[in-house]
Amino acid sequence: MKTRVLTLALLLCLALSALSAKPPKGFTALFNGKDLKGWWGLKTEDPEKWMALSREKLEEKRKASLDDVHKHWKVEDGILINDGKGLYLSTLKNYSDFVLMLEYKTVAGADSGIYLRGVPQVQIWDTTKEAGKWKLGADKGSGGLWNNGKAGAPGRDPLVHADKPFGQWNSFHITMKGTLVTVRLNDKLVVDQAPLINYWDRKTPVEKRKPLVKKGPIQLQTHGGEISWRNIYLKELSAPISD
Repeated sequence: MKTRVLTLALLLCLALSALSAKPPKGFTALFNGKDLKGWWGLKTEDPEKWMALSREKLEEKRKASLDDVHKHWKVEDGILINDGKGLYLSTLKNYSDFVLMLEYKTVAGADSGIYLRGVPQVQIWDTTKEAGKWKLGADKGSGGLWNNGKAGAPGRDPLVHADKPFGQWNSFHITMKGTLVTVRLNDKLVVDQAPLINYWDRKTPVEKRKPLVKKGPIQLQTHGGEISWRNIYLKELSAPISD
């Protein structure tokens, strides 16, 4: 009986510790471990367009998104969970240059990612052959800037396969400075200072392409299967750009 009580007490302590975990020095927690404060919902949409809305129209858009967010996102035991459907959870605050750290865990068949400044994306794959996404590059692993173009485009495919087996947490360390993105997945370098392209002007020749937005939200994409997130921390590398 004493052993059981001690075990339960230990589990409780671990759970409370996870909930009260502090960000690394210099970082801010984007997810508070309790609710969805600081977030709203977006899909794949050009941030320049919704940023151009009037204050009133933007507030209407944000409020309307929360109905969908609360249908598909929840917080359990300090973990952020999405059912694989609905709008992407997006920070209310917009960021320019930053270091982003987070952990995720997903399921077979899921296909997700992380939008930087609202731009797709650092790719998250089910990398197993059974999922049938090897033809899209899933066999190469997660962490690449998949929307940068066809195979061979800078940063499009990860340098190494660094994904952990299903059931285990994966950790990202993402740095964005200007247009350049560096990604470490599970402490392995998978993207080394590759430029993130302007997704909404991707068909225009490089020399005529519109520049990447200077600021935008962090978006957690949902696509096809449950995905869980935790320990989401960000450090700004430059002075915030005014809205």
